[in-house]
Amino acid sequence: MSQTASEASATLDGMAGGEALMGMATLGKTAAALALILAIILGCSLLLRRLGGGGQGRGPRPRVVGSTSIGQRERVVIVEVEDTWLVLGVGSGRVTKLHELPAAEEAKAPAEAPGEPGDGFAARFARALRHNAGLDRPGRGGS
Repeated sequence: MSQTASEASATLDGMAGGEALMGMATLGKTAAALALILAIILGCSLLLRRLGGGGQGRGPRPRVVGSTSIGQRERVVIVEVEDTWLVLGVGSGRVTKLHELPAAEEAKAPAEAPGEPGDGFAARFARALRHNAGLDRPGRGGS
């Protein structure tokens, strides 16, 4: 009978190992399903951003033309909506419309950066580096 008891013990050990493997397999399947769902959510959000589905079709977006501080918490802000400038007073959690006027023509055209027309960022950055290094001063070697 001792042989039968050892066989039974081996069978029980085998079943316990099998149950542990079954539990690990279930945990792995659950983790894989969760990872798949997260990947789908991230993919959909990236696709929506790429297609521009977030803010398109809701009308023109306001653009801040300029602002100035008139106190610690108060500001006067000029906002462009379509072809109209709104002068707004902002402060203490309130926004008040002070004035409305047609947008200026020069503000509609993109402003060029100071320097030569068509001057890109790289050229302006290189010029600033040369200036800071003292290479563009008279009497120094430089371009």
